[in-house]
Amino acid sequence: MIVCAGNGEEFGFARAVGVGLVDCAINLTKILASEKHSEILFVGSCGLYNEGKIFDIFECETATNHEISEILGYSYSPIFDPNVSYETFCNSSNFITTDEICAQKFATLGYKIENMEFYSVVKVAESFKIPARGIFVATNFCNQNAHADFLKNHAKAKEILENYLKQKGII
Repeated sequence: MIVCAGNGEEFGFARAVGVGLVDCAINLTKILASEKHSEILFVGSCGLYNEGKIFDIFECETATNHEISEILGYSYSPIFDPNVSYETFCNSSNFITTDEICAQKFATLGYKIENMEFYSVVKVAESFKIPARGIFVATNFCNQNAHADFLKNHAKAKEILENYLKQKGII
């Protein structure tokens, strides 16, 4: 099953599950509780912490929820596992990072991209013992221009992602 966030980030071939960690988790859980699926593929956009180019495609199977307040030393979370493999390059939070210093700190920890929903997808899929993966297209860097760049690049990014999925034979 292919899913996406929704609220402007919809695809005709994917089911919208909601924006952010909470709505995504609730709605994906409802779907999986009533329907059997062998795999979950989440598709959407992502922000880059410091490496890569706008419109690059990223694929991953793991995600984490590492909050800015924790990397700045203001909090800790029992959700975040510091032993997570550095191959986990997708970080998810209920916000978009707009501070370049924070983005650099995430990059130093090994994260490449940020997507608001993917951690929820991974955790819900784990609870249903279903493999999950994500395919993302970069729309912006995580800096003060993040939202404006996302808006400017979003339509083209969706088109690039859809073409990529067709080339791979996924849709």
